[in-house]
Amino acid sequence: MYWHDLLLDMVQIMPNFESMQHFNSLAQLHRFNGLPMPENPLFSVYRCPKKTSLGENPFTSDFYIIGLKKLESGVIMYGRTKYDHDNGCMLFARPRQIMEFKNLEYHEDSFIIFIHEDFLNGHFLHNDMSKYAFFDYEANEALHLSPREEEIMWDLFFKIDAEYRSNNDEYSRNIMLSHVDAMLKYSQRFYKRQFIGRTQLSGKTVSKFNDALAAYFKDGLLLNQGLPNVSTLAGQLNLSPRYLSDMLKQETGKTAIELIHIYLISEAKNRLRNDDQRVSEIAYALGFEDLSYFSRLFKKETGVTPNQFKKHLLN
Repeated sequence: MYWHDLLLDMVQIMPNFESMQHFNSLAQLHRFNGLPMPENPLFSVYRCPKKTSLGENPFTSDFYIIGLKKLESGVIMYGRTKYDHDNGCMLFARPRQIMEFKNLEYHEDSFIIFIHEDFLNGHFLHNDMSKYAFFDYEANEALHLSPREEEIMWDLFFKIDAEYRSNNDEYSRNIMLSHVDAMLKYSQRFYKRQFIGRTQLSGKTVSKFNDALAAYFKDGLLLNQGLPNVSTLAGQLNLSPRYLSDMLKQETGKTAIELIHIYLISEAKNRLRNDDQRVSEIAYALGFEDLSYFSRLFKKETGVTPNQFKKHLLN
């Protein structure tokens, strides 16, 4: 029986944050889970056997985690959602994100890489990690790999593993991180392929996004919640904010916040054309508490201020 069938009988229980295990060293994590001690105090790789008990309880850590998984049964949770696919996929988590692995059994062995955030100090990846939005995706937004893509990831893992186990000199860190960097760049490329494929299967995300924006106005949420934000709209579409923004960027060339701004200014232009209200009244009606911010945003999108726009209409 596949593990997602078992989930039908499960009830999600929120973890107890006060008692949650936090690992600030790789040695601590390895020792706690009965793994061989790491070759490097700040970097470790682990090739998972068919069954593993890693992280049976929710935990957080000071590590970046990169893994390739093929599940037959069990549960992986990170962020707020469950990993729900039995084909090969890549999982990514950043430091202090809640992780949980329960009763895992794989179709075949998988790998996991732990990188302490301090290992990146002084390396270009220290800054570049923030560019890889998939570290902020939810578990159900994991990267699903094709067989060829899996081969590429395994090849990079074997190169990292060989360097990790065979060398400990001044070149080791840069060599391992160069392969990690390649793995992340390939992941970004493969996610782009996944975005395109999912758009073709499920329709345009931008259409659903615009529908959610329109409903936000129609339902009068401006009065109670103020300006719409990416997190709120992403939640309505059952996506994480970063994943939604990346999907929209792929489809339209613009991020979620840029599309929100375009929608708001379009609505403002419509009201400036049809309403006898003052600019300040329209701004407040659209959820802008700061009139100067509304004016700056309007000018950025149109090239003129709201007053100039309205004056031109009157003339």
